Amino acid sequence: MQPDDPMQTEDKVLACVDQSHFADYVTDAAAWAARQMQAPLELLHILDHDKEVVIGKDHSGAIGVNAQQNLLSELSEQDESRSKENRERGRELLNGLRQRAIKLGVEAPDVRQRYGDLEETLVGAQEQVRLFVLGRRGESAETTQRDLGRNVERMVRSLSKPILAVTDQFSEPKQVLIAFDGGSMTRRGVEMVAASPLFRGLPVHVLMSGKPRRDSEKQLDWARSTLETAGFEVTLAMIPGDTERVIAQYVHEQAIDMLLMGAYGHSPLRSLFFGSKTTDLLRSANVPTLLLR
Repeated sequence: MQPDDPMQTEDKVLACVDQSHFADYVTDAAAWAARQMQAPLELLHILDHDKEVVIGKDHSGAIGVNAQQNLLSELSEQDESRSKENRERGRELLNGLRQRAIKLGVEAPDVRQRYGDLEETLVGAQEQVRLFVLGRRGESAETTQRDLGRNVERMVRSLSKPILAVTDQFSEPKQVLIAFDGGSMTRRGVEMVAASPLFRGLPVHVLMSGKPRRDSEKQLDWARSTLETAGFEVTLAMIPGDTERVIAQYVHEQAIDMLLMGAYGHSPLRSLFFGSKTTDLLRSANVPTLLLR
């Protein structure tokens, strides 16, 4: 008997999109996941009211009894105009992405736009979510050329549901790699892959890296048995060395399309999700990564 799918007790795939071309790849990945899991898809665009800063003309010379009131009225009108423009741009974005998802085979994807803080919004929604999909790069990366969207690590720390972090492009995966260390979190990842329809039919690689453990072979045998019982074709690897480098090299050499990792837990992989190593690993692996909590 297979373990219960921890991604079947909730509802939808929630994809967070913004005004960048990376939103296309987030939508593509979310559409694939929604089809695989036969789950509803929602595309969410968060508007940040704090960013709607009005840059008006110089009012320093304004004088007269009604000058202050007139200035406040003018700024209020400009603010409303800017807000309306941003809402309209957001609606256009979501309508285009909705059509993209429909063409990719998703039936009736939902779209939602709201003001608020991204973290607060996602934390509040997660009871109804099976999988979050975020872009590693986002709107800020269009100008700063940052390799990792500033929101990804913050969301990993805040959310308790799986997060699919998408790279600069997306194609349906043909091979999946589980970064495995025998700890409870990565064992849960193996069980999730075995039980969930998300990776059904795909070859699965299980890689142990870092310092060898006394029970490494036993742990790998358990992973193989769990996955093969569920019908997966399994490749095992045990490669000592720096975890980040080993994973990145394996992804490149084996043409891995998607990486699955545990985000927290008392394990050798734990340190990857505190500080700069998160960024380093995701940058060097350069494939969509499913992050488990």
